[in-house]
Amino acid sequence: MAQLVFYVFATVLVFSAIMVITARNPVHSVLFLILAFFNASGLFLIAGAEFLAMLLVIVYVGAVAVLFLFVVMMLDIDFSRLREGFQKYAPLGACVGGVLLAELVLAFSNWQMAPAEIRTPLAVDPGLTNTAALGTVIYTHYILLFQACGLVLLVAMIGAIVLTLRDQPMGRRQVVSRQHARTVADTLELVTLPLGENVSEHGGFLRPKGSYYEIAVPGSYGVPQPQTQEDEEKGA
Repeated sequence: MAQLVFYVFATVLVFSAIMVITARNPVHSVLFLILAFFNASGLFLIAGAEFLAMLLVIVYVGAVAVLFLFVVMMLDIDFSRLREGFQKYAPLGACVGGVLLAELVLAFSNWQMAPAEIRTPLAVDPGLTNTAALGTVIYTHYILLFQACGLVLLVAMIGAIVLTLRDQPMGRRQVVSRQHARTVADTLELVTLPLGENVSEHGGFLRPKGSYYEIAVPGSYGVPQPQTQEDEEKGA
């Protein structure tokens, strides 16, 4: 029975993993990714690793995959524009794929089955639970490898931010030195109102005496670009 359940979970997992990279709709890809995570957690349960199964469901399905789904659904991404350079880089991608395929062929050609007897690489206290045993192994024997994996993930996160960051004037920016040089009298004006009257009866909220554009970075959102001498001559 356990073997039958294993093959069912494994088949659905492989199918959903293929659909993640072949589905045209990105929302469908994320949904297939969630399905793959659930089936992988089922395989962990069959293997007796209930902590990894719950961790996969809670962290990846409950947080990461749902975050991917919200980002894909909320962002207005022009996927047709992203696919414009596919044909341009197709030969390079084919070369990289050929190299990876050759490596996989060489790896599987020298594949050897492990012996029937599986030896435990580390002696773990049999009285510990799976969670305690896993924490003991990771944070004692393999702590350096664990930290190295964290550094790899940090570099991947920084690389993704750098690749997707675009310097667009979507927010107002200030010149810090000019902002610090402003005094209270330049930015704040106290008004004494009679009892029972509101601000709107006295002209509404008063803007700062100094204009915002005096401390704003030229060209940022809502701030006009400074006119050059050539523009002034053309306007004249």
